[in-house]
Amino acid sequence: MRVLIVDDQVLLRRGLRKLLEFEDGIEVAGDVGDGLEALEFLAGAAAGGLPDVALVDARMPRMDGPTLIGRMREEYPDVPALVLTTFDDDDIVFGCLRAGARGHLLKDVPPEELVSALQRVARGETVLGTAAAERLVASLGGGTEAAAAQAPPRGAEPARPPLSEREWEVARMIGAGATNREIARGLFITDGTARNHVTNILRKLGLRDRTRLALWVRERGDGDR
Repeated sequence: MRVLIVDDQVLLRRGLRKLLEFEDGIEVAGDVGDGLEALEFLAGAAAGGLPDVALVDARMPRMDGPTLIGRMREEYPDVPALVLTTFDDDDIVFGCLRAGARGHLLKDVPPEELVSALQRVARGETVLGTAAAERLVASLGGGTEAAAAQAPPRGAEPARPPLSEREWEVARMIGAGATNREIARGLFITDGTARNHVTNILRKLGLRDRTRLALWVRERGDGDR
């Protein structure tokens, strides 16, 4: 796995490089100080082989993390971004996720968790640290008062989203953290069919991405159908 490090703090950037270089199976493709340098690096690496994942800081001079991630999603969609930052406010967390980041971690994360997150993001999974996950759940819940206002009358049958049996199987696997490839293998279907199921599920439930779907599944539980 080849990793591009994007962080404006030279000391931290070099520390991350040394940390990752000690890990078996990880090669640091490069380290740069901001989004513009990252785009220049990717443009030069396109012919010889792009990195498998970019480890991106959120706040940097000239071009910040969300802007870089948005550009990468358009120009280098095969290079997923994992955000590693000291900031966990809503603007940073949701700004990065909306831009297309596949994960968000704080810089106090243990080294082994960082390495695991990089590997998961490179495989196509989404990784959220505790702070980001809590903010996402809170934003989806809308608070206890809003939830109470929207709750059905006592004794009423709750509305059930119109998912097919196969879509429920796919949704539960996403809730367990499965990638599209793992879903395809587990259900003996093609990768394209798995992607189509995920797209249909998100559309039916009115959810924006598979991270929100995973949280939705975990909140409902397997038995609430």
